[in-house]
Formats: sequence, C-alpha cells, structure tokens
Amino acid sequence: MSGDRLRVLVVDDHAMVRSGFTMMLSVEDDLEVVGQAANGAEAVVVARETRPDIVLMDVQMPVLDGIEATRRIVAEDLGRVVILTTFDRDDYLFDALRAGASGFLLKNAEPEQLVDAVRVVGNGSGILAPEVTSRVIERMAAEGPPTSRTPPPGLERLTEREREVLGLVGRGLSNGEIAGRLFLGEATVKTHVSNLLAKLQVRDRVQAVVLAHESGLVSAED
Repeated sequence: MSGDRLRVLVVDDHAMVRSGFTMMLSVEDDLEVVGQAANGAEAVVVARETRPDIVLMDVQMPVLDGIEATRRIVAEDLGRVVILTTFDRDDYLFDALRAGASGFLLKNAEPEQLVDAVRVVGNGSGILAPEVTSRVIERMAAEGPPTSRTPPPGLERLTEREREVLGLVGRGLSNGEIAGRLFLGEATVKTHVSNLLAKLQVRDRVQAVVLAHESGLVSAED
C-alpha cells in the first residue's frame, strides 16, 4: 500500500468496463487506480511496472485469460487478485481460487460491494460473492481430498487448536461463529487464524478454505 491509498490495477478487454470501474474507484479517497490492461498478458506486464495492491481481473480475455494471468501475478507476488466476471460458473470460480485469487465477485455486484471488496482484500483478507460462498464449501467437500497430493507444507506445524480452527474456517464459519463454537474470545480466534495463515504460508482466509478441503481437514460429512 502506498501511503494510505490502495493501488488498483483494472483488467478487462472492454474499454468501457475498464473506464467504468476506474471512475467508480477513483472517487474514493483511499483508492488509486494506477493502471489498466486489456488482456491477461498485458496485465502481468503492467503489474510488474506498477506493483498494485489489488488487481481487478476479468476472466475471458484474448491473448491470455484471467485465470492464467492470476497464476502468474500471484507466483511473482505482484499483487492480490479479485476476479470479476459476468459468468457465474463453477469452473471459473475454482480455477481462479486454485490459481491464487483472493476474491471472486460477479460484475452485477453493487458498486459499494466492489469498493468494499477492494478494501477487504487490500487489508489482507479474502472475499467471495455471497452467491458463490456456499458452493465453494459444498463442491470442495464433495470432491474430497486428492489421494495423490502431498499434504501442504506447514500443516504439521499447526497446534491441535489451530487445526481445529482451520477446519472450522474451511466450513465457512466466521471468527465470531468459531469463537462461539469453541468457547473462545473472538480476539483469540483471530490470533489463531493469523498464526495458522503464517504457518501454512497462505495469503488469506479464502486460500485457507481451499487448503482445508484439499488437505482433508474438512470432509463431505462436515
């Protein structure tokens, strides 16, 4: 973050969409649009040049799609990605999350939802559109853990309580709900979540949900 402003890169193959998002964000005192890109390949280049805090990423674009662009941007730690699409499709959603996206919103979201999403992700959390949150949980639980995948590094470093908290995060519970379930203070739960994210080396809560399901901490029965 530059000063008190979150730096945003807007990526979409339609100029009018880019302009609309740019205008929407630029009126906010704490947000600054530092670049635009018309395809995924251009997005990677501009991200390297501008080092944004947040990349608002379309999915279907020429040259390089938003999923692969997200994978490259996250791999180079060039910024945190929020996927924006008109297509409410599961394959986009899960591909984006596994590519390292920190959020997923539909383009028909209200303007204040978009602005809030930028702030939430920019401050280190993750966000999913309400329409798709439950589907993330349901589909990943139904798929079960991959039998051939090595457990993620850091999982063995978690304390018993942290593993318990991670399992509840994977089931979609908020910090407040976890606190009530485990009879803990919400501040204590927040500390556990911060610690497990650091140990697992995941960027945010959204990626923790993915990891909890893929490592088998959350099963279909849960």
